Amino acid sequence: MGLCKCPKRKVTTQFCYEHRVNVCEHCVVLNHPRCVVQSYLLWLQDSDYSPHCILCKKELATDECVRLCCYHVYHWDCLDQYIRELPDTTAPAGYKCLQCHDTLLPNPMLVSPVADALREKLSTVNWGRIGLGLPLTAEEEFKSFRRNIPKSIPSANNLGIIDNSMSLKNDVVVHIEETNSPRPEESAQIPRRNPQGVASERVPLLDEDENKYKRRDPVFGYGVNFWLKLFSFRSAYSRGVPCWKKLILATLLFILFCLLLKVIAHYINSDDPLFDVYANPNVHVKE
Repeated sequence: MGLCKCPKRKVTTQFCYEHRVNVCEHCVVLNHPRCVVQSYLLWLQDSDYSPHCILCKKELATDECVRLCCYHVYHWDCLDQYIRELPDTTAPAGYKCLQCHDTLLPNPMLVSPVADALREKLSTVNWGRIGLGLPLTAEEEFKSFRRNIPKSIPSANNLGIIDNSMSLKNDVVVHIEETNSPRPEESAQIPRRNPQGVASERVPLLDEDENKYKRRDPVFGYGVNFWLKLFSFRSAYSRGVPCWKKLILATLLFILFCLLLKVIAHYINSDDPLFDVYANPNVHVKE
């Protein structure tokens, strides 16, 4: 453990093997991007190190490098090619460091300049964005779409023909037979539409399930059904009646209803003693 030479003078356990100085995380990212940096205790145990990339065996200073959270350094192009050559079924958790076998992707809860620099670098490639939970770029989405498109699409005439060479290679052969049963889309009925936008011309003959077995008065039922069919948009009775006629009829019915209520209220109040002038002691009427 020692102090970094930078103006921040932070206490750190990391040691640069090439410059032989203690370095903090900020200095590792800014001033030592290609240097071999590990713990100072490891330096005391073994001071030997290799300034070469473990993948291409070339010096790290010759190309752009990336540092993992375990502080091991690789050429970025070499690491990218290595991950792309892995099987497609490899999960992001299967991306491991080749030296310490630690996970390559940074922990989402880890806060450090090294982890931030690694996340910024991984966000430029497809497999890194998947591991970080970021959406794919447009180019990578197009590549994945092209990868899922079948190379050849068999024609309708060749569906029932099985090649002899293919039958020798495949162990299981599936025969597709056509039946005379009608297709669902052929047997389905599409409701006709008239120019006014009415969905169907057929009137349902059955009532709702809850009112199916209810006994009704013939006169009352006929009157209710007549008015409902008259003001219904799907009824055959109301198709020939314009909307303005329906509005006038509804207004007249409302006025008739108000008059009926007024007459009923008049007959009710006529027998009320509170409205009788002769029965009120506070009112004096001269005969």
